[in-house]
Amino acid sequence: MKVIPTELPDVLLIEPQVFPDARGFFMETYHARKLAELGITAEFVQDNHSRSQQGTLRGLHYQIQHSQGKLVRVVNGEIFDAAVDLRRHSPTFGRWTGALLSADNKRQLWIPPGFAHGFYVLSAVADFIYKVTDYYAPEWERTLLWNDPQLNITWPLIDDQPPVLSAKDVQGKPLAQADAFEW
Repeated sequence: MKVIPTELPDVLLIEPQVFPDARGFFMETYHARKLAELGITAEFVQDNHSRSQQGTLRGLHYQIQHSQGKLVRVVNGEIFDAAVDLRRHSPTFGRWTGALLSADNKRQLWIPPGFAHGFYVLSAVADFIYKVTDYYAPEWERTLLWNDPQLNITWPLIDDQPPVLSAKDVQGKPLAQADAFEW
């Protein structure tokens, strides 16, 4: 596994070693010791899988208590993935980073606790799989407004069309009004 730095030092883009041959390929998608060597020592408690259609934007989600670290990847299709630092005392508070994740590039993104997370589907369909470090706690879930001008996330919207959003994501709060982490 190799780490590719992002604009936010705590968010890591991980490129696994892939062993292709005539039959297909093999790769390790999770290896605790190798991730620990990269600085990721989190214990994962839950795996999730979502499928979304092209043009869907999910996020930007976070839990203000029981904050979740996420190790995310795409097993079918392609997405643009974004993370926003919501740790009020961080030097990168309110800044974002993004990466293209796809079944082809096999990259993963580590988003530590204290960040909002979301993704936009570029392919016809995308299957998104992620490990989390704490259980889903809907009473603590919050949504940061995906298109907050203060964040100015450069979403690669297809044909500049608005994304498909859930009712919850439409109601996201701008950074200035959002709950943030006090660490």
